[in-house]
Amino acid sequence: MTFPLVLAARLPRDLPRDLPLNAFADAAGLHPDLVARLVALGLVEVTVGPTGAPGFPVRELATVARIRRLHDDLTLNYAAVGVVLDLLDRIDELEDRLARRA
Repeated sequence: MTFPLVLAARLPRDLPRDLPLNAFADAAGLHPDLVARLVALGLVEVTVGPTGAPGFPVRELATVARIRRLHDDLTLNYAAVGVVLDLLDRIDELEDRLARRA
């Protein structure tokens, strides 16, 4: 079974590299407070722009989609989601190493 990473209709047409909190939360389909919680838990990367305002890289929308699937479909709490994401990243890295050896 496959799922879209994000709903394309929610993405701004002229997509910047980083999105402000409200635009990122809207594109991810989350409340801004939940996005802030995910940042506090270290699950979502945030950058600081030249003005000091936080920005959210567009690529983090894919991370949020993974977090939502793990949390909603497998009913994992956010601490467990962090562990699973780390393990999935390690598996991807090991698979890449094996593919380079072959």
